Amino acid sequence: MSIDRKGLFQFFKYAVYALLSLNVYWFFAEEHLATQTQFPLGVALGEMIEAYASTIDTAAWVVLLLMFELETYVLEDRHFTKRVTWTLHGVRGFFYVFIVYAFYGYIGNAIFVYDVVPLAGVNDLCTLAVDQWSYSVDIDEYVAITASNCTSFSSNTEFLRFAGLPAVADVPGLNDIQYLAWVDVINAAVWLVIVVVLEIDVYLQERGRFAGLALKTSTWLKFLLYSILLLAAIYWGLKGDFVDFWDAFLWLVAFFFIELNVVEWRQESLEDDAIPTETQ
Repeated sequence: MSIDRKGLFQFFKYAVYALLSLNVYWFFAEEHLATQTQFPLGVALGEMIEAYASTIDTAAWVVLLLMFELETYVLEDRHFTKRVTWTLHGVRGFFYVFIVYAFYGYIGNAIFVYDVVPLAGVNDLCTLAVDQWSYSVDIDEYVAITASNCTSFSSNTEFLRFAGLPAVADVPGLNDIQYLAWVDVINAAVWLVIVVVLEIDVYLQERGRFAGLALKTSTWLKFLLYSILLLAAIYWGLKGDFVDFWDAFLWLVAFFFIELNVVEWRQESLEDDAIPTETQ
């Protein structure tokens, strides 16, 4: 029995895309739970991006990924009429707005975790167990402090309160949260640069100019950018933030597929260009 390697590869690729789509739900579930502490009066329209930055970001990226898949693999060169090209670019442009908007949300989250004040008169979390306080165990995860779990969070005797919230963290925990917030910002910024580079790649490829210095510059720049993203994924893994680690890993795999699509597309174009010369 022979194995259809190309079919298997395509199945694996689209399985990764499906898992990324599922991550939209996981981020929504995580952030929606966090809003109960961060926004006890409800999330106003202007606060949506801070409350659901990861959900909005991931959903927009999934659509963007599918647009790149269409343009670099599914559609053939003969399909690229002016209407199709403008439609693809228009949809991508629309969702770029949400991605930039989500980037703003990550910056807002990073600023928020620095807005803390010392919690005076409290040197034992168990004293907070009767007043509906929460302990911040992650950037978007709060656990209610109760008499049964109050001794499990921290052995420190000094705590910091997030401004305006009944939520606290000790100094080491706050430092970790702040580092994670900046990793979110850096990760989002690097992805924005990557899609700019990829847009330039696709633009040049469509015009048969993706070669020479442009190809070398793109290759080395993306090697640097993807390395930064890999380091961010490793950091999330080490910090035990599995959802962020898993999401980062899947996105790296997904865009590896997009890069392969571009390479295959370029190779096919080179072969097509060589046919008239060989048959003369």
